[in-house]
Amino acid sequence: MSPAPLDPTRAQKLSAEFGLKPDEYDRVLAILGRTPSLTELGIFSVMWSEHCSYKSSRVWLRTLPTKAPWVIHGPGENAGVIAIGDGLAAIFKMESHNHPSFIEPYQGAATGVGGILRDVFTMGARPIANLNALRFGAPDAPRMKRIVDGVVRGIGGYGNCVGVPTVGGEVNFHPAYNGNPLVNAMTVGIAPADRIFLSAAAGIGNPVVYVGSKTGRDGIHGATMASTEFSADTEEKRPTVQIGDPFVEKLLIEACLELMATDMIVAIQDMGAAGLTSSSVEMAGKGGVGIELALDNVPQRETGMTAYEMMLSESQERMLMILKPGREAEAEAIFRKWELDFAVIGHLTDTGRIVIHHQGALEADIPLAPLESEAPLYRRPTAETPKQPALDAATIPDPVGVAPALETLVASLDLCSRRWIWDQYDSTVGGQTVQRPGGADAAVVKLEGLKRGLAMTTDCTPRYCLADPEEGGRQAVAEAWRNLTAVGALPLAITDNMNFGNPEKPEIMGQFAAAVRGMATACTALDFPVVSGNVSLYNETNGAAILPTPAIGGVGVLEDAAQAVGLALQPGLDLVVIGQTQGWLGQSLWLREIAGREEGAPPPVDLAAERRNGDFVRAQILSGHVAACHDVADGGLLVAVAEMAMGSGIGATLEAPAGLPPHAFWFGEDQGRYVLAVADSAALLAAAAASGVPAMRLGRSGGGDLVLGAGSSISVARLRDAHEGALPALMEAAG
Repeated sequence: MSPAPLDPTRAQKLSAEFGLKPDEYDRVLAILGRTPSLTELGIFSVMWSEHCSYKSSRVWLRTLPTKAPWVIHGPGENAGVIAIGDGLAAIFKMESHNHPSFIEPYQGAATGVGGILRDVFTMGARPIANLNALRFGAPDAPRMKRIVDGVVRGIGGYGNCVGVPTVGGEVNFHPAYNGNPLVNAMTVGIAPADRIFLSAAAGIGNPVVYVGSKTGRDGIHGATMASTEFSADTEEKRPTVQIGDPFVEKLLIEACLELMATDMIVAIQDMGAAGLTSSSVEMAGKGGVGIELALDNVPQRETGMTAYEMMLSESQERMLMILKPGREAEAEAIFRKWELDFAVIGHLTDTGRIVIHHQGALEADIPLAPLESEAPLYRRPTAETPKQPALDAATIPDPVGVAPALETLVASLDLCSRRWIWDQYDSTVGGQTVQRPGGADAAVVKLEGLKRGLAMTTDCTPRYCLADPEEGGRQAVAEAWRNLTAVGALPLAITDNMNFGNPEKPEIMGQFAAAVRGMATACTALDFPVVSGNVSLYNETNGAAILPTPAIGGVGVLEDAAQAVGLALQPGLDLVVIGQTQGWLGQSLWLREIAGREEGAPPPVDLAAERRNGDFVRAQILSGHVAACHDVADGGLLVAVAEMAMGSGIGATLEAPAGLPPHAFWFGEDQGRYVLAVADSAALLAAAAASGVPAMRLGRSGGGDLVLGAGSSISVARLRDAHEGALPALMEAAG
């Protein structure tokens, strides 16, 4: 017996509406040997969507380095797992919720946080920190204030209520994101290294169990929506956005961790994109078994739901697990105690097929292996981004002077304080946060009961990626590595979120391929493997793509979290810059914000110098010789010093060397650099020379001004007012 097929004409029409190409639909017909039912067509369409199958990106992602002695599980599981010492593992991942956050900002962002939390605790980890990487359009663009406000409230509302601190992240504004804001959420958790839970189903006859919230009609075809461009009718897609409940998520975390303390679980998977479809198909597929589901048993919060709706719903706070036989009553007691739904909805078989029954009818009968083995895999045409020439700083005049430029830069959209955002997040719940947002280059969270701490960051410079995607991909990895190093942590691994436009356009696919090449080179050189990640393509509206944005989330370890350093200056310290300064102005913020030009090659990343300089800085921090440290990034050297000064209100007297135009020296964005505040610069300079590390004394901290020589100075309080006031004023004006 086969499921009731759709009318062939209707099936072909629906397949196009569901995002399947004609040749992909032909492949469905060949696999089934007949016309699919509505439920079967829905299953194929979501499993073969870009969002779930990575059909345009898999060929490139396979080139990334994913192994190291400390990597326990790399890509392929719900999240990446690395050993961090003391018998513990860090489990982490970053994932996008871009399309839903454009349609319904609050719920889109909130459910993005909920989804990434589930990816982490489904592997047995207790989440200890959330981070994010956000990109918004121009503040005066239509709906942008509403999007910014909704996204920030959604992240804070979910994370704060679920009791996991939001400790770090990054935010940028650019007109390229007017039609496609990016909301990338990251979670880090901790678990015993010998108690990691995986998703591969096993044990013929073992029960398939549904736990968490009830299933509704929210989020149906969300994965398909995330695999297409937006257009004028985007608002009509609101029903595909899920609704989250952080209080239920908190109960689900505790119930799952309690169950994980027993020996009942064989496999477990969260119901994320494509909901019950992806979780059941992936678990059975990874385990090489079949699965049979009885949808009458699925807890439902709406009446009259069809099999198609239940299989494709993306209702939140739900998990699917395989239990050992005979343990159902014990497991149910745990979930009932936490006031969560629990239902046995099927069992594993030896057929290698997914078979779905509902109300006495057979709704689907699909061989599982072809869902993966015959899923589309494209090596799409690529077009390389033309290289731009390096700019000669000596030929670029300074139109305003150093001090006025600094004041303009610290109040610019790229550099102004994000306090308005992070003040809406609870960054200290749990009581283990050592470095809060704004206080250091990376967040630091102490592990409860131990000295050990984890450092974590997110970073990317999309304007570099647009100018040269390969250099930009290399720089994004190096910058994350540098952020972790700047607090004293040893960088261990990354997760990535690859946000790009329409991959069917050769220039976009060329950006993606080049960015991956750059990332791979940097990960290899820095021993910084990729252990998890996410790809978000089709970030375009009416044909206009976002900037290529390969966001990087990095995690590192500190043997003693108390050794972490922040960036705030104290008086009476020498300031030393580590790394070579050549005054690189191409693609710099100074060039754009002050000179009104966006051009030139971005600063090159010398990975050998990155490794050498960073290892030296970390050793100095861990030796107790460094009072404050800040990596030099957007805005260049003077912006880095100004941020250190604004962190405490303490100024500094600085000197620029001869040989470079002052604006190039102070605002060039040469890579691989750090500013260190130390008690004895002579000793540091000698140690740097012995290690072959470029180093130069910049000046000395003290007073309330930044004194730039030749009578030029600016009040730190004035800088801070401009820096802190810009975003609140902008948000108020935008409303």
